[in-house]
Amino acid sequence: MSGRDFFLERYLKLGWKYRPTRPKLAIRINTIRGKRNQIIRRLRSRGVDLERVPFLEDGYWVLKSDFSVGATTEYLTGLYSIQEAAAQIPAGLFSDLEHKSVLDACSAPGGKTVQLANLMRNNGAIIALDIDKRRLRALSNHLERCRVANTIAYQLDARMASQLNLKFDRILLDVPCSGNFTVDAGWFDRRTIKDVKRNAELQREVLTEAQKTLKPDGEIVYSTCSLEPEENELNIDWAIKNLALEPEKINCYGENGLTRIFGKQLDKSVENCRRIWPEQTQGFFVCKLKKREGSNCE
Repeated sequence: MSGRDFFLERYLKLGWKYRPTRPKLAIRINTIRGKRNQIIRRLRSRGVDLERVPFLEDGYWVLKSDFSVGATTEYLTGLYSIQEAAAQIPAGLFSDLEHKSVLDACSAPGGKTVQLANLMRNNGAIIALDIDKRRLRALSNHLERCRVANTIAYQLDARMASQLNLKFDRILLDVPCSGNFTVDAGWFDRRTIKDVKRNAELQREVLTEAQKTLKPDGEIVYSTCSLEPEENELNIDWAIKNLALEPEKINCYGENGLTRIFGKQLDKSVENCRRIWPEQTQGFFVCKLKKREGSNCE
């Protein structure tokens, strides 16, 4: 099953009516490279019209620029990253990051990795994994450009993360997903429900492996840019029942996670997740998980 009508009918059943959406271009200031206000003044002096994203600390929408913001001296020297607004949410949900050990399990091309380093003030340690060598090169270039000094980029499938023989305080799982129509004009023509279910299975494998490497008092942030509940709420409901993980309430942009999907009732705590329907940003889903107290699940 596939096609525009199929997916739009699903979204309607989930409580959202489709409307054409084009997310605003957004950047994030890299505070390990300079002070936020100084970097903003520098960009505005060059004629870049910026508006602060109200639900982000260092995110700004680019309202107007006479040149590509990906080809400026400021960009090339790492003063800011081009990063979609919703994609800037996950890293900011950890309770604290300084001096922590962090696993960025699906890290390339590195926007969230650099953001983690910013929030950590370039201390502690990040292990950034990706399975693809070419993507790892892009990640390494991004880290170097932004002067990130606390990160090791490592080629490894996130489904084998326990082979590192390490335990982490914080784990970011921005898992491979089906994406959505806001950033891919041909999305409806290419995606099928089989793709969605295949990605959901991969995501459960990544979640299963990640929780093995989490310290007892650690935190996992799980995110996708998919709108499909199989990759989002249904996966979290599965993790609650099978991995002894539980969603924590988070305060961020978006709506509560859905707890009834196509007639199926989910665990009530799934509402602690956040679902972001496309509007000013792309579609997105995010959830913060901790091990259930007394759990020995590995």
